[in-house]
Amino acid sequence: MAYNILILGASYGSLLGTKFVAAGHNATLVCRAETAALINSEGTEVRIKLRDEDAHRSFFSKSLAGRLDASTPEDARPENYDLVCLAMQEPQYSHPALTDLLARIARAGIPCMSIMNMPPLPYLKRIPGLDSSRLKEAFLNPEIWDAFDPRLMTLCSPDPQAFRPPEEMANVLHVGLPTNFKVSKFDDPKLNAVLETLEADIEAYRVDDKDVPVKLRVFDSLFVPFAKWAMLATGNYRCITTDGPRSIRDAVHGDPAKSQEIYAFVNGLVEKLGADPGDLVPFEKYAAAAKNLVKPSSAARSVYSGAVYIERVDRLILLIAEALGTSHPAVSETVAIVDHKLSSNALAGAR
Repeated sequence: MAYNILILGASYGSLLGTKFVAAGHNATLVCRAETAALINSEGTEVRIKLRDEDAHRSFFSKSLAGRLDASTPEDARPENYDLVCLAMQEPQYSHPALTDLLARIARAGIPCMSIMNMPPLPYLKRIPGLDSSRLKEAFLNPEIWDAFDPRLMTLCSPDPQAFRPPEEMANVLHVGLPTNFKVSKFDDPKLNAVLETLEADIEAYRVDDKDVPVKLRVFDSLFVPFAKWAMLATGNYRCITTDGPRSIRDAVHGDPAKSQEIYAFVNGLVEKLGADPGDLVPFEKYAAAAKNLVKPSSAARSVYSGAVYIERVDRLILLIAEALGTSHPAVSETVAIVDHKLSSNALAGAR
């Protein structure tokens, strides 16, 4: 059975869409009208390096088993889909057209899998003992999530790293780090069967009898996607400094002892929420990967390009720490630096 999947976001979302379509399912990417017209005309191209190969291979959506198309938010009809994937940055959902689409998704009762770094508030409501009302300050527009049923929201860690090459058309995505998407289960066995089918079908896909990296992995634990938080707090947000941007490698390895301390603090928070240590990634593994991350994070690039809003997982971590009666000076310092830079960007834009 082929599932029909609506994916909000045609950049990073095209990676997940390509994996679904290669596995024989159908995907619609929600994006701007110009990008939708390009995708509907030319399809998408996602470049992935297979193991033991030196060069990336191009996977063209028009050559794959399933159907991939694109739509504007206004034209999307969520009631026609089996699953919705949220693949945009959290602030983007405050755009009126996307806010309206989210409202229609919630009304239709379509199950949602978020692949944002920022977990939607309905997912945080699934965490036992966590008062999500104390976390709203981390969201640009928390009210847009009020209509969603937490039982129909799950979270997938966006671990693969990919980017649109600036010299290419908007339908091209280059995968730099082909790791796996890690998704937590829903509360409903029927919805979990959908995830498990997608997992198995993506696993089975081969090209030239070779395995294709970037899988979907399904986990019982609610906390597996939160393993990314320590990485974001230690590396990504600390690329934003008072002296300008720095690479993730420099943020992590400029002071390894401090980085390990921050990493341990954030993982400790996740364990206090209920995670098993096995749900999380050891610092040594992350630190080794960070040596190859020689560019500033996407958050830093956005901030130093003048962005006024970015996803604030750094602030979410701070608020959760406060809710649990703890804090860390380096986490607080990072939040203050990001706050100051975003405020400066807002002031500059208002002049």
